[in-house]
Amino acid sequence: MTPPIEDPTRRTVIGGLGLALVPMAAAPAQAAAGWRLQERVPWPEFMKGQDLIWGKLPKAWHEGPFLGDGLLGSMIYQEPGQNKIRLTVQHGRVQDHRPQFGSGWGTCRLPVGHVTLDPVGTITAVDWRLSLWDAEVTGTVTTDKGTLAFTAFVHDEILVAKAEATGEEQVRWVFHPETAISPRAATEAPPSGYLPNPPWTTATADGVEQVIQPLTGGGQTATAYRVKDGTLLVAVAHSFPSSDAEEAALGKIRNAAPYGTLRKRHRDWWHRFYTKSFISLPDQRLQSFYWIQLYKVAAASRAGGPVMATTGPWLEPTPWPAVWWNLNVQLEYWLINGSNHLELDSLTSTLDLNRQQLVDNVPSAYRADSAGVGRSSDMFANRGVGTPGSGAEVGDLTWALHNAWLSYRHTMDDKLLRDTVFPLLRRAINYYLHFLAPGVDGKLHLPSTLSPEYPVTPPRDTNYDLALIRWGCRTLLDSAARLRIDDPLKAKWQEVLDKLTGYPVDANGFMIGADTPYAQSHRHYSHLLMVYPLYLINWDQPEHRELIEKSVVHWQSLTSAHRGYSFTGAASLYAMMGQGDTALSYLDRFFDPAARYPCRANTHYAEGGPVIETPLSAAQSIHDMLCQSWGGIVRVFPAVPAAWQDVTLHDFRTEGAFLVSAVRKAGRTSFVRVRSAPSGARQSDGAEPLRIKHGIDGPLAAVLDDGRPAQVKDLGEGIVEIALGRGREVLLYTGRRPEAVVAPVKLAKPGEPWGLPPVPPPGVTTPVDLSAHVDNDGVSTHEAMTDGNVDGSGYTYPAEELPPAGPLTHEGLSFVFPAYGDGVKNNVTGQGQTIDVPPGAYAKVRLLGAGTSGSVSAALTATYADGSTAQVPFVLPDWGGQPGAGTTEVLRCTHRHGQNGPHTLRVGLFETQAALDPAKELRSLTLPTLTRPQLHLFALSLEAPR
Repeated sequence: MTPPIEDPTRRTVIGGLGLALVPMAAAPAQAAAGWRLQERVPWPEFMKGQDLIWGKLPKAWHEGPFLGDGLLGSMIYQEPGQNKIRLTVQHGRVQDHRPQFGSGWGTCRLPVGHVTLDPVGTITAVDWRLSLWDAEVTGTVTTDKGTLAFTAFVHDEILVAKAEATGEEQVRWVFHPETAISPRAATEAPPSGYLPNPPWTTATADGVEQVIQPLTGGGQTATAYRVKDGTLLVAVAHSFPSSDAEEAALGKIRNAAPYGTLRKRHRDWWHRFYTKSFISLPDQRLQSFYWIQLYKVAAASRAGGPVMATTGPWLEPTPWPAVWWNLNVQLEYWLINGSNHLELDSLTSTLDLNRQQLVDNVPSAYRADSAGVGRSSDMFANRGVGTPGSGAEVGDLTWALHNAWLSYRHTMDDKLLRDTVFPLLRRAINYYLHFLAPGVDGKLHLPSTLSPEYPVTPPRDTNYDLALIRWGCRTLLDSAARLRIDDPLKAKWQEVLDKLTGYPVDANGFMIGADTPYAQSHRHYSHLLMVYPLYLINWDQPEHRELIEKSVVHWQSLTSAHRGYSFTGAASLYAMMGQGDTALSYLDRFFDPAARYPCRANTHYAEGGPVIETPLSAAQSIHDMLCQSWGGIVRVFPAVPAAWQDVTLHDFRTEGAFLVSAVRKAGRTSFVRVRSAPSGARQSDGAEPLRIKHGIDGPLAAVLDDGRPAQVKDLGEGIVEIALGRGREVLLYTGRRPEAVVAPVKLAKPGEPWGLPPVPPPGVTTPVDLSAHVDNDGVSTHEAMTDGNVDGSGYTYPAEELPPAGPLTHEGLSFVFPAYGDGVKNNVTGQGQTIDVPPGAYAKVRLLGAGTSGSVSAALTATYADGSTAQVPFVLPDWGGQPGAGTTEVLRCTHRHGQNGPHTLRVGLFETQAALDPAKELRSLTLPTLTRPQLHLFALSLEAPR
C-alpha cells in the first residue's frame, strides 16, 4: 500500500476524541433471564460529602477555593496584608510572544489581574464552601459591621460573582490590573535586552469597564468587567498577532446571559461531567481528594483549549509559568483516561493543532521527516530541541505522544490514530533514527542525551531515550498493521527493535545511562519509564521482577531530592507489582504534613511556586490501585490495600474502550460488569476482544446483557478472554448471581474536609518563658543585615516585618514574642534543652517557629509529675516553605536579609500543635537534638483542656 502523505500543517479537530461525538448505542432488550446494572448514587448528597470547607480565612493561593472552566481560572483568599477578599483573574491563553527570551520570560503565561471584595468593617470570620457538584463557592464574610454573602463561579470564560450586604453599607467589587511581566520577576531579574510590555490603558463602553494590555511582541490582552446590583462579570480575551482582544472581551460581557441562566448552564455542565464515572473508597479524606482532582482537571483543561501550563490556569508568582514537557505535562493528563473524561484532553489537541511548530522545533536539516519539542514551551509548543550527541533532552515529544496514544487506546478511535498519533510519532522516532549508530558490539547506540534533569554530564544510551525508542517503534509497527499502512519504514523500525542496545543495568538496577549509575537523589523516575508508564518491562514477566523491585527500592533509597511526584510515582510502580499496601504507604507520604513538599490545604501543591501535576498524578495512583489495562489485559482491583475492604468502581474507562464497573465487599470482588463502548473495533470485526484479570474467587459465571452465557476462554493465571460486541455488556461473578448495584461504600476511615474547616476555639493558653534558652540570633534590621545568622548561611528574618517583642495573639492563642536587636539572641535551636514549664495539666503544646534547611519533623519529650515521659511528635515547615495540615502561617515576610543585602525568598513563621496527656501534670519539655534541618523556636505556649 502507498504510505501516508504527511502534511505537517493540516489540522484535525479532536473535540471529545470521539466520546462526545459518538452517541451511545441503545442497550439490547433485556431478556427474562437478563440483568441490568443499577446505579444508586445519590449524586448531590454524595458530592456534598466531598466538598471543601472554610471556617478560617485563607491567606494564600494554596489555602483558598479555586474556580475554572478550562480557560479562565480564579483563586480566592485574603488580599495579602489587607482587609479584603481577593479573587484572582487569570487565563490559560494569555502569554507573551517573544521566543528569543525563552519560555520563562519570552513566551510565558502572563498575569491578568484580580478582583477584591472590599468590606467597610474589619473581617472577623468566614464561612465558605466549595461545592464540587455545582462547581461554585458560596459563603459569608462576617465583619464588625455586618456580613457579605456571596456566590462565585466561572462559566464560558466569565467570572461571575454575586454578593449581598447585610449591615455592611454596600457591596464593593474592585478590579486591579496586574503588570504583564513574567511571574519569574518575583525571584529573578529579566534577561538582557528584555523590554517591559507597555502599560495598560482603560476604557468604558456601554457601562462595561475595560483594561487593554498591548504586548511588545505583538498581540493584545483585554479584560472587560461590569458590576450591576452587586453582581460582577469579568471576561478576558487574548489575541495574537492581531490586536482585537478588546472587542472579544467586550462582546463576552455585552452578550452574557442573565445571572440565573448562566448559573443553570454552568451547573448543568458540571452535573453531566461528574456522572460519567464513579469511584467510592472507605477513606473519607482520600475519597474527597480524588473527586477534588476531577474537579481540578476539568477546571484547568478542555480539549481544543491550551495545554495546561505547569501552574494550570491559576497563575501566581512562580518559576514555572510555562509548559514543561519532560514529566509535568504527562502527569497532568493521565487521570482523564480511567475517569472517562477524554473531553478534557487539551494535550492531544495541542500536539495536533501545532504540528508545524513541532517540525520547526528541530534543526532545519531534519525538518523533512522529524519533529520534537524542548523541555519547556508556550501553549503552542514553541521550543527548539537540540540534537543527540550534544547532550540535549530529545525524548519529550515521544513521551507526550504516549499520552496521545493512551487517548487512542481508551477510545479506539482509528481516526485519532491515523491522523494525529501515527504521523507525529513517526516524525518523533525519525529524529532518533538520524543519530542511532552501530557500535563494535553490533548493537545500535544513541550518543549523549539528557535524562530529564539528572544533574550529571549527559551519558550515552540513556534509559529514558532507549525506552521511548522501543515503545515508539513497537507502537508504529502495531499502528501500521491496524491501519493497514504499508509504511516504507516498517523494516527500519523492526531493525531498531532487533538491534537496539539493552538497557544499562548495574547491581542496583536500571542506570541513568551507559557508564552513569543512578548515584544521587533524583525526583524524576525517567530512568524507569520502561517499567512505568510504558510497561515494556513489567510484573507479568517473572524474569524481570527482581530487577524491577531492586530498581525502585534503590531510586527511593536516595531521598534528598524527592518531591511529591516521587511518591506518587512509587505508588503507581508498586501498584503495578500488585503491592497495594506499599503503594498506599507511598501515596500517604504525599499527604504527610511532615513532608518537605506536602499536599496543601486545598489539595494544590508547590515547588517554588504552584505546580499542578503532582496532585493529579496522585489521582492516577488511585486508579492504578483500582484498575489497570496495560498489555492488552484489563486488571480489576489489582492492588487494593487491605484497609480498603469495600470499594465501588463504575464506568472506569480502560484501554480497548471498555467501561468497567466492579464492587468489592468485605475484601472480595462481588461482581464485575464490562461494557464495550460503541467506538472502535471489536471481535465482531476481528479486533480487540476483552481479556480481563477479574480477581473473582471461585468458578466464574459470565452472562451477557440479554441473559445468554458469554463465550469465555480461559487464558490461565486468572485471565479470561470474552467475545463482546460493540455496545454490549457482560457480568462476571461466582456462585449465585449478585444484585448488580453500584453505590457509595461505607466509610471506614472518617476524615475532616479539605480546605480550612472550622476548629473549636482553643483552651486557655499559658506562654512559657524561653529567655533562658535562646541561643541563636535569627533577626536583623535593614540597617545591619549582617547581624545574625538563622540558617548557617548568613540569612535572617527582617526585623521591620516581625511583631514587636511581648504579647502576641494568633487565632486565639497567646504567645510572648522574643526581644530582638543587634547582637540579641532571640530563638531556641534544638540542642536537647530541657524547658521547665508552669506545673499543670495541658492538652496541647503550641510551638511558634520554623525550620531551616528543610521542614522539621521531630518530637519533644514530655516529662510528667509521676515520673513518666512521652514522645510528643510535631512538624514545623522550613522558613521558606508552606504550612501543612495542623500548621498555620503566623506571618510571611516579603524578603529575608542576607550578608550582601535583601533576598527575594519570602520567609515565614508558623504555629503548630502537638498533643499532651491532659490527665497528667506536666513538668518539663525537652527539645530534640538536631543538626540539619534545624529547629528555630521563637515562642512556646501550653493549652489547657477545654
